[in-house]
Amino acid sequence: MAEEKQSKIKWRFKSKDGLNLFAHAFPSENPPKAIVCMVHGHGEHIERYEHLAKALNDAGYAMIGFDHRGHGQSEGLRGHTPSYEMLLDDIASFLVEVNEHYPDLPHILYGHSMGGNLVINYALRRKPQLKGIVATGPWIKLAFEAPAIQVFLGNMMDKIYPAFIQNSGLDTAALSHDPEVVRAYEEDNLVHDKISARLFVGMYGSGLWALEHAKDFSLPLLLMHGAGDTITSAEASREFAEKAGDNVTLKIWDKLYHEIHNEPEQADIFKTTIEWTDKLLA
Repeated sequence: MAEEKQSKIKWRFKSKDGLNLFAHAFPSENPPKAIVCMVHGHGEHIERYEHLAKALNDAGYAMIGFDHRGHGQSEGLRGHTPSYEMLLDDIASFLVEVNEHYPDLPHILYGHSMGGNLVINYALRRKPQLKGIVATGPWIKLAFEAPAIQVFLGNMMDKIYPAFIQNSGLDTAALSHDPEVVRAYEEDNLVHDKISARLFVGMYGSGLWALEHAKDFSLPLLLMHGAGDTITSAEASREFAEKAGDNVTLKIWDKLYHEIHNEPEQADIFKTTIEWTDKLLA
């Protein structure tokens, strides 16, 4: 592990199948009260969350995240995974890394978009020993009906050539009302718009599976979504919360787009997250 100026620490760890995955820690100046373990969305990377890390640091939390396989500075075919379960295995390996660096501290798993799908499914399927889960704009369902040809191709190619790559077709203007956020995303060399048949089919099906099993969700969950999100479905988040019951704190943010943490109202998002986490630890 090598230190990169001030509090930024970067290193690589091995996935179950031998890929080098990039991790980035954002330690707090004082001993942290808990560790927020960040799982990013499709096509992006962990270093887009530096401002969230700063807000958490200022509140006494450390944050550690990693780049998914096929994303950012991690190895792997861009936008591909051999299986959905392998993505969950990567989270498991990541949490081992977190525990090695910060043993005996509470861990909160935080996922956005694709990462939101993953952390919800990780909690449901792996039954981890975590303090709680935060999910923002989770890909439980898409906010639009995926083009029939894309779904057909995805399902067909998943069976005969799972690494078949399509463009995601992401509308970058739907990420945030802040044009600077959109511009930075479009100019970021570590961002991509690739998604394989296996990844698409795995994410699509796992979102629906999570809805079917929401009643089994047993960890405290802060679930937040922008009401103006045209990428992932806020209504699906509401449905999940209703089925999961009292373990879930649901907050739908009026008019906000997909990346609520990158909206002009981001300070309110951070405040809500920190207050919920402080209450969780009390």
